[in-house]
Amino acid sequence: MPASPRTNHPFTIPNPLRCIQSPMTTRTSPVNAASSGTFKLGGDLPIHRLGYGAMRITGKGIWGEPKDLEAARKVLRRAVELGVNFIDTADSYGPEVSERLIGEALAPYYAKGVVIATKAGLTRQGPDRWLPVGRPEYLHQQVEMSLRLLKLERLDLWQLHRIDPKVPVEESLGVIKRLQEQGKIRHVGLSEVKPHEIDQARKVIDIVSVQNQYNLSDRQHEDVLQYCEKHNIAFIPWFPVASGKLAQPGGKLDTAAKRHKATVSQLSLAWLLHHSPVMLPIPGTTSIEHLEENIAAADVQLSAAEWKEIEDSAK
Repeated sequence: MPASPRTNHPFTIPNPLRCIQSPMTTRTSPVNAASSGTFKLGGDLPIHRLGYGAMRITGKGIWGEPKDLEAARKVLRRAVELGVNFIDTADSYGPEVSERLIGEALAPYYAKGVVIATKAGLTRQGPDRWLPVGRPEYLHQQVEMSLRLLKLERLDLWQLHRIDPKVPVEESLGVIKRLQEQGKIRHVGLSEVKPHEIDQARKVIDIVSVQNQYNLSDRQHEDVLQYCEKHNIAFIPWFPVASGKLAQPGGKLDTAAKRHKATVSQLSLAWLLHHSPVMLPIPGTTSIEHLEENIAAADVQLSAAEWKEIEDSAK
């Protein structure tokens, strides 16, 4: 794998708390997310490449209210203070809790230049339980609910959370295209898809983003990333922090992190930013301290040789 960035352009949610972190957390002084660079979403929405994922500002199992509502709002506000202008959420986080808290904490967004991305297409049956529903009437209803909870007249980015195997994607996205024509949706994306599914969706509607699981130690969707680079589609990696052997104490990533006075989490995020110009990491957290640590990853720099050594060790 090249060390330099490219130039061409029921479900289980992993728990990032299981990732092993380096004990050295020295890059915590506030850094602005603008240091991560800029990507034009859909060609017309400039956003900083290092964003914030708002999945975990809910209860345990991504279900119900968080333990401390005001603490969750403070994390959202602090993210914006640190230059984050791309926040990712979904109607199923809570459900509805994450969207509502974002609306309460940050609306009106236009005053801050913040882009909110949301998703629909997964339903909830309880903590950590998720099932796809892609029926057009259901997706239409969820778009209207997202607009209400987020306090928006138009969703800048709406994403199909999963393709429902029981519903042709043409039907699911057909209603979304009509809502886009009505001015309720600006741009459309997909989540957990393969290249042929993106091709299929693009026959119905323009696709500007893809959100798949991806990190340094899990690159099973490399073909999707390459597809996105070719077509200048944003690639939004969920579960962006490396885990397993690579991140264990004494491993290549841990050793490099200590050498650069960083954490494993910071190095994982910095690698994503380095790896591809279409990459938009959205690390999530409920802690302001951890949020500041994540944003500081935008200033972590390694040589091409160091990145190659880390990448080779992850194969």
